[in-house]
Amino acid sequence: MELFYNFPLWTALFTIGFAQFIKVPLNFIATKKFEWSLLTSTGGMPSSHSGAVTAVATAIGLEHGFDSPLFAISAIFGIIVMFDATGVRRHAGEQATVINRLVTDFNKAVAEMKHWPQKEEQEKRKELKELLGHQPIEVFFGGLLGIIIALISHGILY
Repeated sequence: MELFYNFPLWTALFTIGFAQFIKVPLNFIATKKFEWSLLTSTGGMPSSHSGAVTAVATAIGLEHGFDSPLFAISAIFGIIVMFDATGVRRHAGEQATVINRLVTDFNKAVAEMKHWPQKEEQEKRKELKELLGHQPIEVFFGGLLGIIIALISHGILY
C-alpha cells in the first residue's frame, strides 16, 4: 500500500490537524475561553488551508525537486488557495457580518413595534458564518506552519 508512504499527503493531513488543534489554545490565550468548535471551523489563526497547501508544495519540492513540474503545479495551486482565503472567502465573511446586523436590526424593529411600552435590548445569536476567510497574517502563519512541518517531517523520516 504505497498510499501509506505518500509523504506529501500525510504531511498535509497532519498540518491540517495540527493547525486546527492549535486554534483552540491560541483562542484561549486571546479570550480566556475554550472554543472546541474551532477544531472543525473555517477561518482563524493559523490558516489550515494555507498550511496544507504549503506543506504539500514543500514536501513535493523535497521529494521531486523544487525545479520539478509537480512542485510548480502544487505551488501555483497553493498560491490560488491562499489568495482565495484572503480574498473571496474573507469578503464573504464580511458580508455575513453585515447581513447578520441587518437581520438583528430588522428583528429589533419588529419587536419594538409589537412591544413598544416594554422596550428591552436583545442580543441574538449570529445565524450566518462570519469567520470564513483569513486575515493576511493568518494565511502567512498557516503557510509558514506548513513549510516548517514539511521540513521537520522530512528530516525525521528521511
